[in-house]
Amino acid sequence: MVHVTEERKKLQRGLQPRHIMLMAMAGMIGTGIFKGSGDTLNIAGPSVIIAYLLCGLILFIVMAALAELAIAYPGLNIQHLIHKAFGFRASIIAGWLYWINWMIVTVVEILAAGSFLEYWFPHAPLWLLSALCGLFIIGINLFQVKYYGEFEFWFASIKITAIIIFIIVGLLLLFGIIPSHAQPIKNLFGFGGFFPHGISGIVQAFLVVIFSYGGSELIGLTVTETKDVERTLPKVIKNVVFRVILFYILPIIIICGLMPWNSVSTTQSSPFVQVFESIGMPGAPQLMNFVLLTAVLSAANSGIYATTRTLYSMAQRGEAPGFTRRLSRHGVPVGGLALTGSFLAIGVFLAFLVKDQIITELMSIPGFTICIVWIAICAAELKLRPSYGQLPFFRVIGFPYMTTAGIVALSAIFISFVLNKANAVGSITCFFIMAALITVSFFIRREPVGEKETGTDIN
Repeated sequence: MVHVTEERKKLQRGLQPRHIMLMAMAGMIGTGIFKGSGDTLNIAGPSVIIAYLLCGLILFIVMAALAELAIAYPGLNIQHLIHKAFGFRASIIAGWLYWINWMIVTVVEILAAGSFLEYWFPHAPLWLLSALCGLFIIGINLFQVKYYGEFEFWFASIKITAIIIFIIVGLLLLFGIIPSHAQPIKNLFGFGGFFPHGISGIVQAFLVVIFSYGGSELIGLTVTETKDVERTLPKVIKNVVFRVILFYILPIIIICGLMPWNSVSTTQSSPFVQVFESIGMPGAPQLMNFVLLTAVLSAANSGIYATTRTLYSMAQRGEAPGFTRRLSRHGVPVGGLALTGSFLAIGVFLAFLVKDQIITELMSIPGFTICIVWIAICAAELKLRPSYGQLPFFRVIGFPYMTTAGIVALSAIFISFVLNKANAVGSITCFFIMAALITVSFFIRREPVGEKETGTDIN
């Protein structure tokens, strides 16, 4: 156990409810919707809306299970909860898997930010633009958590406001209140129908959709830095889940209504920018591209937070290198930040080697890892519910059927990923990661008995 000063303890308790609300939404609203929506539309056409709805229901089950566990066991983050449910080795695997997941997500967000900068600097290499974005985000995370939370609050506010404006303007265009040449009915049903690739298209789109919704569990990392978590967490989850589903589904409907789904490019600018270019609104593409740039930087900011806190928590138990638990005088885990920064550099180097399709290829891997992490959260709630001293006031309705349904659905999605030849790279990478983590877990020393069920070691 690492003992930190009372001052650092106080600094680490600097997140307010509004910070947590925006941070959770920031983690979920990034490349997955602004860049990945182009991929899902090409995979499933307008019927991708159904994929977002179904995955939204699964998301709600996972979030509810996480909230219940966090209230039943105050001070324990996701890894601690899995440790409590399934033991030391499962905790190691889950912790490192979650770190790898967020690391890849952060790399994707940084590369996406670089790709949005290409809109204005078409001759600048993607790796250079992405490197500049990475340095900017790392600089932000050197601040103590209360300032980081404040910055992220306003950063995330920009993109959420932009999506709301996009929805309002889009609906005005769809209903003809703002004149345009768009043909909504024809665009939604005239290019191969609403299900141009059948049910299989919806199933194949699940991979990117799950990636898009990944980040919701970031709330589970913030519980150790949140004031009055018992009151804050249920409110945050109830609001975040439905709002995020809304922020995904309505924009997709608008994009499909304003332009043919099969004309959306996956390699050029964001579909949000392409929509305004297609209807010829002067200045709107430039403004939207700026908003999207801040949006993915915000998501990357959340990713850096998640990776550094996960490493710090694991280092407390001897599950990560000792230097990753090193704190700055402001209570920032600078050791973990250094390791995360080195992996961002690797991501930038990959963009240098293979620019084309690098973002799409990387997005497939977190789809696998998020499935595994979500299954672990539901399974932990299923295992630990009978051992509660008393039922928390916020809990999963319909237990154990609802939780079991979540596990079955996520398992089915995962199997469909693996059986799809188009996901071969992601499947092989995911299985290699899992095999490596399982092997390494046998060589990590078990922590002293008695620490695993307390959350005090990360405060």
